[in-house]
Amino acid sequence: MAEAGPVEGDGRNGRARVVVHDPSSANRFMPPDHAIALDLGRGATIETPDRGPRKHSMRGFEDEYVDIVDYIVRITHRIWEDQDVGYIYDTYAPGCRVHDDAGLQIGVERMVSGTIDSIEAFADARHYADDVIWAGDDERGFVTSHRAFNVGHHTGTWRWGPATHRPLKLWVIANCLVVDNLIVEEWVLYNTVARLLQVGVDPVAAARLAGRALPALAGPQSTEVDRLIGGRVPVLAPEVDLTASDDVEGFVRGLFHNLYNRRDLSAVDRHYASNVQWHGTSNREGHGRGDVRSMARKLLATFPDFGLEVDEVYWMGNADEGWSVSVRWTGAGTHDGHVLYGEPTGRRVRIWGLTQLYVRRGVVVEDWSLFNEFDVMVHLFRDEALPG
Repeated sequence: MAEAGPVEGDGRNGRARVVVHDPSSANRFMPPDHAIALDLGRGATIETPDRGPRKHSMRGFEDEYVDIVDYIVRITHRIWEDQDVGYIYDTYAPGCRVHDDAGLQIGVERMVSGTIDSIEAFADARHYADDVIWAGDDERGFVTSHRAFNVGHHTGTWRWGPATHRPLKLWVIANCLVVDNLIVEEWVLYNTVARLLQVGVDPVAAARLAGRALPALAGPQSTEVDRLIGGRVPVLAPEVDLTASDDVEGFVRGLFHNLYNRRDLSAVDRHYASNVQWHGTSNREGHGRGDVRSMARKLLATFPDFGLEVDEVYWMGNADEGWSVSVRWTGAGTHDGHVLYGEPTGRRVRIWGLTQLYVRRGVVVEDWSLFNEFDVMVHLFRDEALPG
C-alpha cells in the first residue's frame, strides 16, 4: 500500500510535488547491474575532482551530483565530516519523517539539533561509507540503503553523561526516500546499544532513563502481523530458487516468513551459504549457518509469539553478478522469554529492522541486519508498566 507523504517545494524549480512512497516493487526500477555503485575507497575520503558526467537522470537534484549513490555519500560527508550541519536544510524536507532507534521524529529541526548533539559528543568521528544499495528514479523517487562505519572517540558531554574519551567503532544503516534533492522519509538505525557499551554506559540503565522521558501512556507503535491475526496457523510460504528464477522479492519474502513466522529454522540451510558472514545489532558477529540460526532462535525464544512482516524490498544486480538486496521489516512480540533481556516483563514491543543481503549463486553469502534494540529495551525496562 502506498504511504502518502508531505507536499513539498524543492526550493530550486518552484514546483510542489505530492510525495507518495509506494513500498511495493511492482512499479519501481531495479538496477539490473552494479554499474552505479559505491566506488572502492570512497569512505571518508571523497575528494574526487572529476566524477564525470551524470550516469542517470537526476531531475531536481543539485548539478554537482552525478548519480544517487554520489548524492548519498557526499551529503553525508558534508554534514558529518565537514560538519556543515546547516546543509540538512537543503537535503531534508521541512516535514521529513525519520524513524530511528528512539522512535519517530518529525521535522527538519529535530534532525539539525540531533546532529549537533551527536557531533558534539563524538567530534572526531569519521564516517566511512561501506555500501549503498539503491533503486527507483527521479520521477517516483529514489530509495537508498546506506551502510557506513563510524570511528572516533567520545569527546563531549551527551545525555548519558560526561565524555569518557573511549574509542568508538560501529556500523549503521540508513534507508532513505529521496525526491528532488530532498530526503522526505528516513529509516535509520544507529546501533545505539553498541555505542553505549563501547563508551561505558549501561544500556539497561540508559533505557530506563529514556523511558522516564516518555509520556505516561506512551507505548510501542501498534503493529499487527498476519501470523497473530485470528489465531491462524502460519502456512509454509513458497520458496524461490534464485538459480532458476530472478524473483528476488519472492526469495526474500519466502525466507523471512518461513524462518520467523513458520519457525522453520532449516530455511537457513536452504538459503544461506555454509560460510555466510553475518553481522548483527549491537556489533554481534557470526560465521556460518549456525550463527544465523542462533540469532533467529534467540529472538523467537525471547518473544515466543513474535511475528514479522516484510515492508519493503529493493535490489540491484543479476544472476551472473549476484544481487545486493535491501529489506525493511516490522515485527511484534511479547517479552515472555529469558534469552536476550533477562527476566520476562510480559511487555509487548514493536521490533523493526533493516537488512542488507548479498546473494551469490542463489544463496546469501553475507547478511547485515540491525533492529531497534535500544527502543525495545526502553519499553521493556521503563519504570512504570504500560496499560494493557
